[in-house]
Amino acid sequence: METNIFPVLFDFKNFQVRRIEFSEEKLSELRNQYNQSHSFFRNGGYIYVSNNNEAQDINIGETVSLSVIEDSEVTASLIKHIFFRTFKDRFSHIIPTDFYPFRIFSTQAKDDLVRDLLPDDLKDVLSYKKQIEVQLRVFEGVSEKFFGFVITTSRRWILNKTCQDLINEHYDLIGKEVLHCELLPGMENILAPNEEFIGVIKKINGSIATVETNDGDQDINLDELTIRKTKQNIQDYLIFRLSEDRAEAIFNQISQKRKEFLDPQYERKELLSISKMLSIDTTDNSFITYQNREGFCFTISNLPYQPNNAYNLGTPTFVFDPAAIRTDAQLPDRGLTNFGPYDSSIFDVKTPHFLAICAKENRGSFTTFLANLIDGLPASSYFKKGLKKKYDFSDITYDIAEVSQYSSVEYENLISRIDKKPDLAIIEIPESFRSLPDNENPYYRIKAKLLLLEIPVQFILSRKVQKHDEYLLNSLSLQLYAKLGGTPWVLASNKSVDREIVIGLGHSILRSNSYSGAEQTRVVGISTFFTSDGQYLLSNKAKDVSYEEYFNELLANLNESFENLKNEQGWKNGDTIRLIFHIFKPIRNIEFDVVSELIRKYQDFKVQFAFVTISKKHPFLLFDPNQQGVRKYNNSTELKGKFVPERGKNIILDSSSCLVQMLGPKEIKSDNHGASNPILVKIRLPQGNYDASSIEDLLFTDLNYITQQLYSFSYLSWRGFLPGELPATMLYSGLISKLLGKLRRIVGWQPSVLNFTLKRKKWFL
Repeated sequence: METNIFPVLFDFKNFQVRRIEFSEEKLSELRNQYNQSHSFFRNGGYIYVSNNNEAQDINIGETVSLSVIEDSEVTASLIKHIFFRTFKDRFSHIIPTDFYPFRIFSTQAKDDLVRDLLPDDLKDVLSYKKQIEVQLRVFEGVSEKFFGFVITTSRRWILNKTCQDLINEHYDLIGKEVLHCELLPGMENILAPNEEFIGVIKKINGSIATVETNDGDQDINLDELTIRKTKQNIQDYLIFRLSEDRAEAIFNQISQKRKEFLDPQYERKELLSISKMLSIDTTDNSFITYQNREGFCFTISNLPYQPNNAYNLGTPTFVFDPAAIRTDAQLPDRGLTNFGPYDSSIFDVKTPHFLAICAKENRGSFTTFLANLIDGLPASSYFKKGLKKKYDFSDITYDIAEVSQYSSVEYENLISRIDKKPDLAIIEIPESFRSLPDNENPYYRIKAKLLLLEIPVQFILSRKVQKHDEYLLNSLSLQLYAKLGGTPWVLASNKSVDREIVIGLGHSILRSNSYSGAEQTRVVGISTFFTSDGQYLLSNKAKDVSYEEYFNELLANLNESFENLKNEQGWKNGDTIRLIFHIFKPIRNIEFDVVSELIRKYQDFKVQFAFVTISKKHPFLLFDPNQQGVRKYNNSTELKGKFVPERGKNIILDSSSCLVQMLGPKEIKSDNHGASNPILVKIRLPQGNYDASSIEDLLFTDLNYITQQLYSFSYLSWRGFLPGELPATMLYSGLISKLLGKLRRIVGWQPSVLNFTLKRKKWFL
């Protein structure tokens, strides 16, 4: 297996560097005086000096001897500065857009996907180019740590025109999102101007634009502004310059070309080509030496890091009864068919009543759909039993109501006339709802009204009602059982753990807009709780609060949940309680502070805890050159997933971080999926000056255990039978956060209702 990590190679373990005591004034003075020949950077209480060329050395401070690995922060800064200076010397015609991560645009014509599609006067003015990004990281190999450059590529629009240029063309800029361009002092021809998204143009007076920003209306010269390079803005400009048909044709051709550069084999080839450019001198095929005058030097490997340190992650065993006798080691759907759901013997909704709403014109196809859903398809492979028998219901009753048109008013009037409160609603809706604004969308208005009545709802598109099959019905029935509060299956768990709770901790930051300087107005906290075997316990929502109040609100939210769990599960003094927190992204150290404070409230228990971040946004890629792909589902001879590692393949980056491939060749939907995008699992420790000495003994840091558990939890989504890309903890928190963000725009919505009977049901699936 290969990565997109290219090792940095040294032939020494220690080095010497000059440094002086830090002060802001001294750092600014040195950079102003010697920036052309020297690099200066701060680390701790010192300014470190690197002479980057043959200029006379400046004899200041002291010379110290440091270790390449043990003093990794200083080493990393030296590598970044020397790399940047050497690159600029070698490729003086290329102006980087960022220092770190180091970013440049390819200058090769073949890497501009629209050049051949544009008239001559727009070539190299408007372009859709390959952007190359290089990040330096520290990794742990089998025997020792090492530095490596992580190389990635992406595609970005470039429009080399200021807003003044566009006005001169008589292009209408009113209402357009704009970026403010500012060249950093001393960076001309060294670094591209900094571009900051500041707002929208309200009016123009001569060469001055009035821009609506988060600091109020500001008057800015048009030649300091450029339009934001979104697809919509670029398409609008192309329509202005060419025509609507030609603009549409250009975007269609870009879409067709995406298949090529998203192909993992193509991406790997591109990365190897970039690494060769950075590492090999093509004139004599020797390695390029990156060095400064003091003798700090390194080379970059042109071959990617091929790790052999990994965990053996296994598919969990699925359990279908509390005694853990009825199990299936491979397929949860087969286990459900053979044994029924895990909680069948104790589930208290054995004769659910449904409210079913359809369009009057579709009643025939809807009633057929409903009958097939409940009773099954006898000739099918996966859904012979239907919802009633597969999930061990005694009976299922329903009332069917019709709407004459797809409008919120008709749906809401029907719901208001409910005589008997249903356990769940199944509602047919048209595809057209997708294009409506959230606050006007009947989908969210209906959902809000039903949830306020504590009724979970399942929507079904009209086209799927008319052309449903066993696969749709099978997945739908699984979601319905979960929304009713059922537990289809759990996982075999480690019985040696006294008590273990896995918590998905998410948050949603609400802002008025995405302009620079936008202040976060409210923060919403979301918590989902599971046992170690994957039983969904409950979810809790912290009310919308300001950032300053978020700590106390989240603490109160978790404390209430823990009190409920303590009483329900009969926690006793002296019990060991292990808490595994899964989070997307921490807000500084706030979540860590909250958990630490929470633990102090439970002195009667032996508490261990781990804080685990789970991210899809990172620069790492995995490739398997031996993977030749698998056949697509339609039995065609075409293959998908070439060079994509199998699901569960992983590499250990360091003692607290692991990359895990969650979508293998079998799981990706098509060959348009692109290069491998594993998730990054990281056990998080407090950052900065946080004093963790009082809780150090409580930290649980077994990366192998945590990674396997997280991988197992990806088989618990209950939106379908295939494993997910994220563990259920994060999937559920994310779904809740997203829905709450939509529902809060509906007049009359009260999110507090979710903290009552719905908190134990998967209403958000």
